Amino acid sequence: MTVRLYDSKAQALRDFVPLREGRVGMYVCGPTVQSSPHIGHLRSALVYDIMRRWFSYRGYDVTFVRNVTDIDDKILAASAEERETSTEEWWALAYRVELEFTAAYASLGILAPTYEPRATASVQQMQQLIARLIELGHAYPAPDASGDVYFDTGSWPSYGELTRQSREHMEAAADADPRGKRDPRDFALWKGRKPEEPESAAWESAWGPGRPGWHIECSAMASRYLGEEFDLHGGGLDLRFPHHENELAQSTAAGHGFARYWVHNGLVNVGGQKMSKSLGNSVYAGELLDLASPLAVRYLLGAAHYRSTLDYAPTSLAEAEAAVDRIRSFLVRVERRLAGTRYSGVGSPVIPDAFAAAMDDDLGVPQALAVLHDTVRAGNQALDDEELHDAATMHGQVVAMVEVLGIDPRDEHWAPDAAPAASALDSLVTRLIEDRQAARAAKDFAAADRIRAELSDAGITIEDSQTGTHWSLGS
Repeated sequence: MTVRLYDSKAQALRDFVPLREGRVGMYVCGPTVQSSPHIGHLRSALVYDIMRRWFSYRGYDVTFVRNVTDIDDKILAASAEERETSTEEWWALAYRVELEFTAAYASLGILAPTYEPRATASVQQMQQLIARLIELGHAYPAPDASGDVYFDTGSWPSYGELTRQSREHMEAAADADPRGKRDPRDFALWKGRKPEEPESAAWESAWGPGRPGWHIECSAMASRYLGEEFDLHGGGLDLRFPHHENELAQSTAAGHGFARYWVHNGLVNVGGQKMSKSLGNSVYAGELLDLASPLAVRYLLGAAHYRSTLDYAPTSLAEAEAAVDRIRSFLVRVERRLAGTRYSGVGSPVIPDAFAAAMDDDLGVPQALAVLHDTVRAGNQALDDEELHDAATMHGQVVAMVEVLGIDPRDEHWAPDAAPAASALDSLVTRLIEDRQAARAAKDFAAADRIRAELSDAGITIEDSQTGTHWSLGS
């Protein structure tokens, strides 16, 4: 099947046809590094990680670009606020927070980008793009010698096409001081340095010292690393307007084909409410990873359809832990039972057709996970019935599915943090199992049953088989 994706610009599902056969160029808006990563950042990054993995599975050579916005009003404001109690410079704050994002992404097994450009390293390309827009009559320097440069939204008839808005009904752009604007809806391409801003946050330009506007940063970095036209641009739903609308306008006005597909992931609610600083309900990456294993966090944040709103509640993490434990227990159980038999290693990793169809259909992860868990249940039943060939086949299918989703519980990536606790738990449970075996040998069945019940109450399942007694978490 052909991969189909919902194109936000077309507002329709479209067959994915790459610009260059066998290759995919993806640009995803990365973080503005002014404060620690929260659940929304993780969810968005994970969506495009799964999309990238699926494109790779379908045989595409993927070039994945995710930028870091390391110069912006928000960063300067956060730095100014912190400098009341510290001496940290704005660029040091940005780098420190960037490392937090990198660590959070890595903890969830999110693959590193092919390129991860920082905005501060592409200022020259931004200035070149601004100069071209001025030359073509789509941008203008402010007449008040402030050093500001604005995109002339009235000069581009297609402005508003991404979000299906009429320019006449748009609110004023609030991304810059309106001191030199011809129209309130014009947005900043270059911001002249203000006296209260640090000199280190300004670059020399033909319009005077200053720094780039937020929107021009992504346009310049996307074209620098992927070319003037590329396959797919992704980001959170909250970026459609004004950020992505302005990216599209300035890039196409400069003569670039820019993105052929626009993909947007849904946002995150917390307890049924939109997450926001004003409500004080932000959930940060560090908090999530304190509450559950990184594998369970990855499973939870990737389980909903990428375009849906994800409603987070702490109980969701327990459900995610149980889900990954069921997968882990099945894989361990099959591998243990088939060891030494003629079926050991028989199950080749093959993606079931129903799983592939779900993923091809606008990255239908919920439907794909349903196939995964159905296969786990059927595999466990095959083991119960001693249908070892079927169990081996389903083991291979489960392995293929969890690998492409990045949730293989056997992967060494998930082991380090859990290893000490798992070792201690294994020692305790093994001792209880030995006590139970001793009680059964002495025909003290009441004691044996009591031990089994105690383990069950703790969420531990034990299984007596031809190869001995084994335990697992959950059912």
